[in-house]
Amino acid sequence: MKYALCLIITALLSYLCGSLNSAIIAVRVLKGEDIREKGSGNAGLTNVIRVYGKGLGIVTLLGDLFKGVLAVVAARLIVTNLVGVTFFGGDQIFIGYIAGLFTIIGHMFPLYYGFHGGKGVLLAATTLIAMDPLTCAVSLAVFFLLIGITKYVSVGSICAAITYPVFTLIYQSINADKFPGHIANFLVAAVIGFMIVYMHKPNIERLRAGTENKIGQKKKAEQSEEN
Repeated sequence: MKYALCLIITALLSYLCGSLNSAIIAVRVLKGEDIREKGSGNAGLTNVIRVYGKGLGIVTLLGDLFKGVLAVVAARLIVTNLVGVTFFGGDQIFIGYIAGLFTIIGHMFPLYYGFHGGKGVLLAATTLIAMDPLTCAVSLAVFFLLIGITKYVSVGSICAAITYPVFTLIYQSINADKFPGHIANFLVAAVIGFMIVYMHKPNIERLRAGTENKIGQKKKAEQSEEN
């Protein structure tokens, strides 16, 4: 019962935390506008930078960084250290994966904003920093490498989302003594990766049609961006 309660409370609080969209809040407080009615209509970092510039982009970045790290660190501190609950024979980071997953779900489908949020790319990276820095570094390397090669942010995001669960499985399986819950961690990572790829369906369709915008290219039409 204690284990189930920890999972339920972690999932609920993480979802509510994730529902606090940094892009929406920053633009509304500092500009008095709704980012979902500007540019691509996506409540994410890329759209904020494109519409309002790097200053508001930095505010949004810091907000998502704080939100993602806070959810994971708080879950691990409270559940693992204070309550003393671990899963799968002592795995101390599984609860962090649960917190990360539901924070991202909250970001994508925020309770406070009509379930219309961002794509979760930036938030996935920030939660991963607190869970598995090495996997985060590898995923970010893939992200920037693919952007450098293709000039498509969406391609970098999709490939990084696929790399995340794959590298999680490989790395944690090799170090299974340190990650007794590596299979469960992989499954949660796979769900996160799938959700991010799914949220990029419009981008995938445009890539197939040859109408997706590259970095530095003027927008051909109003369309959904990253994060």
